[in-house]
Amino acid sequence: MTKTVEFIFDIAAPNGYLAWYPLKQVVARTGAELVVTPVFLGGMHKLTGNAPPMIRDAEVKGKVAYAALEFQRFIDRHGLTRFKMHPALPFNSILLQRVLVAAADETQRQALVEALLPAVWERNVDCGDPQAVGQELAAAGFDAQALLAATQDPQVKAKLAQNTESAVERGAFGIPTFYVDGEMWFGKERLGQLEDYLGGGKP
Repeated sequence: MTKTVEFIFDIAAPNGYLAWYPLKQVVARTGAELVVTPVFLGGMHKLTGNAPPMIRDAEVKGKVAYAALEFQRFIDRHGLTRFKMHPALPFNSILLQRVLVAAADETQRQALVEALLPAVWERNVDCGDPQAVGQELAAAGFDAQALLAATQDPQVKAKLAQNTESAVERGAFGIPTFYVDGEMWFGKERLGQLEDYLGGGKP
């Protein structure tokens, strides 16, 4: 039976970018199905009391520096050399997350992720600027006007809030979080464990 990997996702998380490409390879190798659930990371942090690592760990001697080392190791291992840390981090991603919620179906949602991740984490587009976001969407072949208009739809706003609250209720506290068969994995470093599970091994 085909297993489904649910990816709890916010474009604002650099680790979401780094996880996306190896995750797609894991899914391809194991024959799993990928489903993206857009959440609002800012809301998730508020609900859980969590914070971005560079803020949360700022006073812990050595921890931020080591995290940066591991971050670069992951980039090097997976060849993600186009990545550029966004100068505005941490930024508000609610516009982009509503765009993802407004997708017509899962196929379009993942196509939007494919288009927007490089815009944010390679070209460092201003994520809160509807004009800049619209240009990226149009360049990727989407109906930018319709998607941006949908971000103001009360149902889209409510769905993003619902996704966020549901993820937190299930134990999520950050990005990237993955669920398979009700089991949760957190962090790009868990992709090996996730693949083992999908392949019939232990979680």
